[in-house]
Amino acid sequence: MSGAAEILVIVLSVVLAIFLILAIVLVVLLIKVTRQIKKVADTAGRTASSVESAVAGFAKVTSSAFIMKLIKKQFSKFKNRK
Repeated sequence: MSGAAEILVIVLSVVLAIFLILAIVLVVLLIKVTRQIKKVADTAGRTASSVESAVAGFAKVTSSAFIMKLIKKQFSKFKNRK
């Protein structure tokens, strides 16, 4: 092999090793980011469930209060007629 070919092989080997190390580092970072995204998604799901439960409870109270208000209004009308 000539000297130029040997230098070219060494340069290409070094560049390939650098790209391989960068790829490994990027894969590790990607795994970490994916885990963080999963945690955020789980937290958002729990928050949505608790908000949904709160809204359902509020709807039950509101509907009961609305019915009581209507009944009171009807009694008031009946009472005012006499």
